[in-house]
Amino acid sequence: MKLVSAQAYAIQTPPPNLGGIFWYFVRLETDTGLVGWGECAVLFSMYGLHGSFEQLVADNFDRYLKDNDPLNREALTKRMYEGLTSNNAGYFVSGVISAFDVAMWDICGKHFDAPICDLLGGRFRDRIRTYTYIYGNLGGDGDLAAATAEWRTNPKGIADAAGRLADEGFTGVKLDPMPYAPPGMGAISPIEFKLTDYDAAERTIEAIREAVGSRADILIGTHGQMTPSVSRRLAKRLEKYDPLWLEEPCPPENEVEMARIAASTSIPVATGERLAFVHDFHRLFAAGACAFAQPDLGSCGGFTAGRQIAGLAEAHYVLMAPHVWGGPIITAAAVQLDAAIPNFLIQESIHKSGLFFDEILKEPFVWEDGDLLLPERPGLGYEIDEEKLTPYLIKS
Repeated sequence: MKLVSAQAYAIQTPPPNLGGIFWYFVRLETDTGLVGWGECAVLFSMYGLHGSFEQLVADNFDRYLKDNDPLNREALTKRMYEGLTSNNAGYFVSGVISAFDVAMWDICGKHFDAPICDLLGGRFRDRIRTYTYIYGNLGGDGDLAAATAEWRTNPKGIADAAGRLADEGFTGVKLDPMPYAPPGMGAISPIEFKLTDYDAAERTIEAIREAVGSRADILIGTHGQMTPSVSRRLAKRLEKYDPLWLEEPCPPENEVEMARIAASTSIPVATGERLAFVHDFHRLFAAGACAFAQPDLGSCGGFTAGRQIAGLAEAHYVLMAPHVWGGPIITAAAVQLDAAIPNFLIQESIHKSGLFFDEILKEPFVWEDGDLLLPERPGLGYEIDEEKLTPYLIKS
């Protein structure tokens, strides 16, 4: 079996853009007719570079993968890692490698007629506990920007939305109660905040705790926009509401400062969505910087790296909570990894992966209360309907 072609799909999602304004897919095909799908989760670093994505996929497929057997997926991913990064991976390049890796694993699962989790060693679970951000109006016509503003200005409304999510069966709800740069505004630098920002955050978290009681964990999903001093002050305010975690309490580039924050509060720290490959996570765990690791299968190095990260996390008694902000392939990949690792805690989801997710999939995700059910189909278990992508392709 040989890989014979790669196709890049850069698409713009329709409103309300849950999962991002742009999604980036890779489709690999073999000489036997098997097709595998991957997805590149590069958040805002690829915005405006859609033509570059297509060229990266074409050039790197020709250089590293063409005419190779995808069953040798780990060796091929290692070859890409060494060749593309010179053993010093960055977030942008690791996203492209991740998409190729996931697509090769998808092909392998189909070749052996088995879900990927079975190729990873078998199953610890067949239903995946999830959490979601509180997206304001969750009926499908909510505006994401308005929802994020509402997190800080309408505690009662957000608490009501959290209560509805708990009623649906979610056992975790997340939000960022502090101001941060909206999507498309460029890099976020850590800053200090006004006293009123702390007051608003505390009111919101207090209202959510009153609404959900002990039915759901509260996850503080900050985005690295805070200095360590801000994180310590915020954590002190919020500890009494018993959040499950404080996420990215400073930019992820400095694991030493993150470790100092972790040591200063009783709220466990979660981080990892912007880290890549096992070496980034080794430094994180060695510093004692987090209790919960959040690799993204669309940017951490795919399944090949995700399994390594999970094993290293297990040795440090760190639990896994994979990150998702993107399309359905990233979610499908995360579900397969979650099923196969012993140290899984909870999976990020974008509500119940409906709307545009379901529109472009041949088979939708299946939920039971707040749990995603593991599909029995081979590979990732989900296929994209290419005809459904066509109207949303970005012209380069």
